[in-house]
Amino acid sequence: MIERTVEDRLRQQYFDLLPDVRRVAEELESEVRHCLLPVSLKLDRFERLSVTSRVKDCESAVDALRIRQEGGTFDREQDPASYTLERLNDLAGVRVLCFPRSRLLEADRVLRIKYPDWVPDPVFDLENSDDLIAYKYHGHCTASPTLRAEVQIVPMLIGLFWQVEHSAIYKPAPQLKGIAQSLAMRERTGAVLQALKSFEDEFEALLQRNEPGIS
Repeated sequence: MIERTVEDRLRQQYFDLLPDVRRVAEELESEVRHCLLPVSLKLDRFERLSVTSRVKDCESAVDALRIRQEGGTFDREQDPASYTLERLNDLAGVRVLCFPRSRLLEADRVLRIKYPDWVPDPVFDLENSDDLIAYKYHGHCTASPTLRAEVQIVPMLIGLFWQVEHSAIYKPAPQLKGIAQSLAMRERTGAVLQALKSFEDEFEALLQRNEPGIS
């Protein structure tokens, strides 16, 4: 009889957990939408706020747990049962995209009141550790006492860019393997993030100067 690998056991666990993961994602999305409704209702015509939920797929979950191990691999000598997807913070998650940045800050204030005990894990610019790009925190929903979920609050322009970058670079198709290791591509990615941030900063500065005339 062929012994199952750690990956095989984790894949089975994933599908055992999937109904609960989906319930957590649905609950979290509903709560976040409800909390942010006062913000959504007062948006000006040029402002945007989008709330979406997602469930991490099976292979992404297994890969995410693998890269957290020493050397980025599972120890075949270790008890396979010691590896569990319940250690992940983001099997279920909600992303809030906001434009302009002032709405990002407002959304963060509202949701931190709703989830005061959740663990913050903000995203900073790799080139400038003091430059915060997005808010992120994780914790438990009432839908599951064991599964943690994650909330991300991201500037909309950067969030939309991440959707493209995630497929093309972070988790590319086989023909695109190696792009993530390209120094030139990492530089271009950093330049895009800085350009998008600069656009939002300039827009907010102009908005504040011209606010009385905006309708």
